[in-house]
This record gives sequence, structure tokens and C-alpha cells, in this order.
Amino acid sequence: MRLDKFLKVSRIIKRRTVANDACDTEHVSVNGKRAKASYDVKENDIIEITFGQKTLKVKVLDVREHALKADAAQLYEVIE
Repeated sequence: MRLDKFLKVSRIIKRRTVANDACDTEHVSVNGKRAKASYDVKENDIIEITFGQKTLKVKVLDVREHALKADAAQLYEVIE
């Protein structure tokens, strides 16, 4: 699954266009490397997102095409 779509499905970022922009402006890295929106997300990847002064670091637990709002938090685990 594409990185921008995973960020939207997991509800880490609300809209896919916003996730795409975050990737384009190098606010998102996967496994320590800057990632484009087209990066193919796999289980156990470590995604790091910078929101202004804050940084969110999550580990991908599951990759699904669709997730209900209640199940979205089960797709990842917050590390920091």
C-alpha cells in the first residue's frame, strides 16, 4: 500500500492530499530515510512524521485497504 494511503486509512493524517503534501515536503521518513508518497508500506516499518515542533514515531502492525474508525488505531503502535 502507498504511504500516503496508509497514513489516511490509519487516520494518522485525516486526508490523503495532506499526507501526500507532507511526504513531498519531506516531513515523513520511513526506517530513517525520507520517503515519497509512493513508498510501499510493509509491516514492521517505522514511520516518523514531523508536525511543526512535534514528532510522531509509529510502527506499522498491519496493512489493510480499509479500516473502520474504531479499528484504525490497531494498524500501528506509537513508539514515541
